[in-house]
Amino acid sequence: MLRLGIVGCNFGLAVHMPAFRADRRCEVVALAGSNLPRARELARAANVPSAYGDWRALVDDPAVQAVSIAVPPSLQSQIATDALALGKPVFAEKPMASTIEEASAMLHKAQVSALPAMIDFNFHQVASWQRAKTMLDEKMIGAVRHVVVNWHVETAAIQKRISTWKTSKADGGGVLANFVSHCFHYLEWFCGPIARLDVRFAGLPGHDELQTTTAMIVEFAGGQLGSLSVSCASYLGSGHRIEFYGEDGALALYNPGPDYMRGFNLLHAKRPAAAMARVDVEDKLDAQYLDGRIAPVSRLAKRFIDAIESGIPTRPNFLDGYRVQQLIAAAECSHRHGAAIDVSIDGEMHA
Repeated sequence: MLRLGIVGCNFGLAVHMPAFRADRRCEVVALAGSNLPRARELARAANVPSAYGDWRALVDDPAVQAVSIAVPPSLQSQIATDALALGKPVFAEKPMASTIEEASAMLHKAQVSALPAMIDFNFHQVASWQRAKTMLDEKMIGAVRHVVVNWHVETAAIQKRISTWKTSKADGGGVLANFVSHCFHYLEWFCGPIARLDVRFAGLPGHDELQTTTAMIVEFAGGQLGSLSVSCASYLGSGHRIEFYGEDGALALYNPGPDYMRGFNLLHAKRPAAAMARVDVEDKLDAQYLDGRIAPVSRLAKRFIDAIESGIPTRPNFLDGYRVQQLIAAAECSHRHGAAIDVSIDGEMHA
């Protein structure tokens, strides 16, 4: 039985806890937050034996064998490196850090320790996305020519002008870290390495600290082009749609609803069809939960536990997280210089 400690009383409690508890090989034994009385109250309600008001106490607890982290990016690096230094595998959130230097330190510690260290990139664990990947790999639309991502929603934080890490660039947030980090990961998962980025960002009038909207052109190593338009400040936005256009057809994943993980429709057409048709995909695991985020994370949690038991590495790992951090840094560089940036697989950037 793996004894897991969770750092973070929001997403950690709402998603990480039920995702890990879905695996009978795992017991959640500790919960840490920034407020001890609240952490104790939440732990008691969730039947978690121990509660802490400081993450260090949880990481140091000998009863905790592995650590799950759900905190802002600016806080995650130190927690992860300390846990790995103590020989405890780590399951961390995306983006893995707020700077490339912090991400590098996390990756180095994971490689030196040789312990399982995973990143919660979870869209590719949605059943319809896995089916889409299989269809692309089986050339059901032929060779991909180009890809289009449109992700337009209005988050509660933007709507209510709430100050959180998700809206603040200084805390490792903003639309780039909070939304586009997912896009970078899943685009490389679908289409292979990104070789070039041309990026622009915008915020809200009078709120320079916010980063809410981006438009970018992506060139893949295989020569295909992609375009992204992403905003967390889109009142009545159209949702999240990824379109793949190939030589012999087209494929799309489209979620118009407010649930980020649940509600994706998979659409497909092959020449000479006049319109896309829906591809039905059943996900019995997802149907068990009210929260659409839990099933995809539970699949990653299972991989994490499998890796701990078998000693066989799994993904998405800290190397994947570091790759996304490299692309985040390249996007920031492109916007800063107003120029396209070449990005090699090893992360070197050239204007």
